[in-house]
Amino acid sequence: MEGLEPTLVAAQPHALAVAVLLDLVLGDPAYRFHPVRLIGASLIVFENGLRRIGAKGYGGGIALFVILASLWVLIVAFFQFGFAALGAWPGWLFHVFIVYSLLAFGDLFHHVRRVERALARHDLAAARAAVGRMIGRDTDRMDEAACRRAAIESMSEALPDGYVSAIFWYVLLGLPGLVVFKVVSTMDSMVGYKTPRYLHFGWCGARLDDAMNFLPARLSWLLIALTAMFVSKCSPTKALVIGYRQARLLPSPNSGWPEAATAGAIQRRLVGPIFRNGQLVTDIWIGDPNDPPASSSDDVARATAVVLIAGLMAAVLAILSLLFFSS
Repeated sequence: MEGLEPTLVAAQPHALAVAVLLDLVLGDPAYRFHPVRLIGASLIVFENGLRRIGAKGYGGGIALFVILASLWVLIVAFFQFGFAALGAWPGWLFHVFIVYSLLAFGDLFHHVRRVERALARHDLAAARAAVGRMIGRDTDRMDEAACRRAAIESMSEALPDGYVSAIFWYVLLGLPGLVVFKVVSTMDSMVGYKTPRYLHFGWCGARLDDAMNFLPARLSWLLIALTAMFVSKCSPTKALVIGYRQARLLPSPNSGWPEAATAGAIQRRLVGPIFRNGQLVTDIWIGDPNDPPASSSDDVARATAVVLIAGLMAAVLAILSLLFFSS
């Protein structure tokens, strides 16, 4: 295979293709020294250190990003060049392994399948528990239909956040871009909260996460609309129109685009009443008001097909763009 040696940290089409395939077939690798786990562990260490010296506000959050991004780009580059010194193939295999480890595509469907398997055996408690591992809301009030809607929402929201954005920044900036994106994503998930402790300290991670997901979220909207052309009982027109018109109904600047597009595509309404800590936080429905709420296993199957094909399209477009610009 040509082109393994010259740009060790640049995006490579063959590496991306293999990484996506591994992620779909095997899911996210679960092991103690997973890169995201290590990033999270280092975040805790540096957060504690910054707080000890009084850097608890905006400046501390910015410093946390600079430290983590610099550290992990250097660590990955060090190992990449170290393996490459052993030969072209060890370097390429390490490259593939890092990309594979930092994608989160196959797990989207794994989590949804756990919900569906529980509901298939009429085990609502298990379905609620499975949903609880995907979303941050109360599950004790959820019936079967609400569990399925939550699974669809989580899957569609995670399409850009865990996968399309990762590919986007990998194609644009190679391994450093992918690593920085995962640092930002980890910061957002760990410190990006509007609580007294993190309102200022977590601001940098939250805003950077919004910025890095901005274009991929809207690309996901277009991919979902395109995918709806090929999935039975789906509407590309509704996906496009509802995605555009209702994306801003949700509080996040990005998650509404794939969620509203998916609602339009499968011609079902999503969201509905959501409770957190016993309090109703929203009762907004997204989707065509004339469509019924999503509730059946068929609805989940259509949504899964839409998200899966949209994700594969994203990978194909990324690989073709890398092949085109490297030729």
